[in-house]
Amino acid sequence: MERLTEFVMRHRLWVGLVWLAVTVAGVLMAPHVADRLRGGTTISSAGYDANVALQRDYGGVAANPSVLVVDLPSGITADSPAVKAGLDAADKTAASVPGIRSLSYANTADRTLVGTGGASTLVMVYPPGMGSAVPAPIMDAMSSALTHAVPGAQVHQTGIEQLKADSPGSGASVFSELLVGVGLALLVLAWVFGSALALLPLLSAIVSVLTMQLAIWGLTYATDIAINPSVQFIVALLGLGLSIDYALLMVNRWREEREQGANNHEAVRRATRLAGHSVTVSAVIASLGLFALIVVPVSFVQGVGLSGVFIPAIAALVALTVVPVLLSTVGPRLDRIRLWRRRAAGDDRTWTRIARTIVARPKTAATLGGVILAVLAGFGLTLSIASPASTSLAAGGPAQQGLEALQHDGFPTGVLTSVPIELPAGTDPAATAATLRALPDVHGVLVANTPAWQQTNSSVIMALPKSETGTADTGTAVADLHAAAPHNAMIGGNQVQAADVAGILSSWFPILLAVVALVTFLLMARGMRSLLLPAKAVALNLLSVGAAYGVLVLVWQLGYGSQAFWGIPATGSIAAFVPMLMFGFLFGVSMDYEVFILSRVREAYDRDGDTRAAVVEGVSRTGRLVTSAALILFLALAALASSPDVTVKMVATGMASGVLIDALVVRTLLTPALVILFGRANWYLPAWAARLLRVRPGGAAGDHDRALNRPDKQPSVHA
Repeated sequence: MERLTEFVMRHRLWVGLVWLAVTVAGVLMAPHVADRLRGGTTISSAGYDANVALQRDYGGVAANPSVLVVDLPSGITADSPAVKAGLDAADKTAASVPGIRSLSYANTADRTLVGTGGASTLVMVYPPGMGSAVPAPIMDAMSSALTHAVPGAQVHQTGIEQLKADSPGSGASVFSELLVGVGLALLVLAWVFGSALALLPLLSAIVSVLTMQLAIWGLTYATDIAINPSVQFIVALLGLGLSIDYALLMVNRWREEREQGANNHEAVRRATRLAGHSVTVSAVIASLGLFALIVVPVSFVQGVGLSGVFIPAIAALVALTVVPVLLSTVGPRLDRIRLWRRRAAGDDRTWTRIARTIVARPKTAATLGGVILAVLAGFGLTLSIASPASTSLAAGGPAQQGLEALQHDGFPTGVLTSVPIELPAGTDPAATAATLRALPDVHGVLVANTPAWQQTNSSVIMALPKSETGTADTGTAVADLHAAAPHNAMIGGNQVQAADVAGILSSWFPILLAVVALVTFLLMARGMRSLLLPAKAVALNLLSVGAAYGVLVLVWQLGYGSQAFWGIPATGSIAAFVPMLMFGFLFGVSMDYEVFILSRVREAYDRDGDTRAAVVEGVSRTGRLVTSAALILFLALAALASSPDVTVKMVATGMASGVLIDALVVRTLLTPALVILFGRANWYLPAWAARLLRVRPGGAAGDHDRALNRPDKQPSVHA
């Protein structure tokens, strides 16, 4: 850190010019990042292999279908010649577009497509490929063909993709969310500093976010792993929050050194040297926590892991280079421009009182914090991993009206998650369909004797489950189909693949947890020169993540918040990717606050050897900082929750709640209380562990507090 500080201070002009060039490149390339990102997920499973084969042979029949719900006028039934003519015209309209396929009562003669009393019918329409809906103009043309043949008929359009498109926030963009995050962050920074110095962390954050976008753009050329478009939302908003956090830490320490009498040049050096250690340790832990996602054999998660590793790494690099340059040049002038009452950077009287209260009553604080975490984590244990039900994807709009019409007409919502079955040559589609129709959780099996659904070497039949596959109430339809279908048949479908993904993520989650926890423990043990402190931090982090899962269950799975904030009913389950992504981000990011607080506690203890006084000093000097940093990150994540993707909304909700829980409960109550309760044991590091970690040993548990107070001691981590 000393060498980096000296290099940056000696070459301020060149460092500034390099970052200016990188920022300009980021501005130029940021609009093109979305063009390089692609959806879809690659895994190793039977469902994925089946979908690859189906895509190759029959286009997008494995996708969730777009559905026309046709409500017939009074006195007309699905068997009427006019209705059959209209259905036939709609099928021909679909067939006229390359890659589009449809299934209707006209080309299947299957009465499972006819509603109660024969007064309605469905048309299942499939896009050219997975991951997209049938284009609206084609659906409109098919609807027109039906209403032209059957005057008075009402045609509704619905489907999983249409419901997602109608969900609140579907028009949001990375740029608009970033502007919201920047505006909210500026308000918090103005409150923290009370001067134009609030602009400095924001400026460094903008440099960081643009650099991150540039890094992702380059990453798309350097790897074959698909990077999902949702990553751009996550990187932009989380990058904004973390970058401001790190810059806030540096600027606050700089002001503290100046208030203690150091000139500007020396204050910059000290801030970079001391707070820089905290930034580095935090960034390394956060980066490893995110990069650990790469071990999961699911391309979407791997893409997030690869992209996410840039967030803390670039944020830290900017904080250690750009921020010192700005502080050494314009820092004092910005600090002289008052926005309101200027706040000192040192001890905060409010947080000093809080710290003294906790020191005086550590058991009460620990009990209160533990009860809060335990209750929320208890809800987290009820978390159900599955795709959200169709009824929770939109609160209104044409697709929701179509879904209601579908249910009113007596059709199960399982038809929205149809299951294609590719049969090899020599297998009779009609006979196989007859066998599968007898399964208890299958609504029907469609067979179309048209070239679009039959080829020389294979054919496709379409099973319609009674319950939506991949959701919490999926039933046994998919398992029954696997058991009853011919052994060489391939069973696919978008939701079948989603269920495979959920199974893979669940099996790999314990491995990810163990890897991240072990690496975090080792890094913190070396930084804190203690075994108990990192063990406590890892345990509290796990409990904190569990509490965030509990909030996720309450808000989304049970609906206590999703309806109020986004107009989305309870989902009944949580998307498979959400818990793992939350863990990867929260476990690393929440360590920032642990490092910020404990580093100042360690610094004070190394200086005076008094645990109780060290806790008071550490909390009083970092309480406002941690609260402000958490608030900024929370607001950035709240802006991320306006993403059109329900999964991203869930991730943002869980992470935002996790940040607040971590800052207000874990770091404010539990961390200082447990340090007091553990006493001298906090600082114990046996000689064998010190040798392995390549640091000097800490004081034995039985030593007097002041045994470590020697002139040669220097704090290992600072904030």
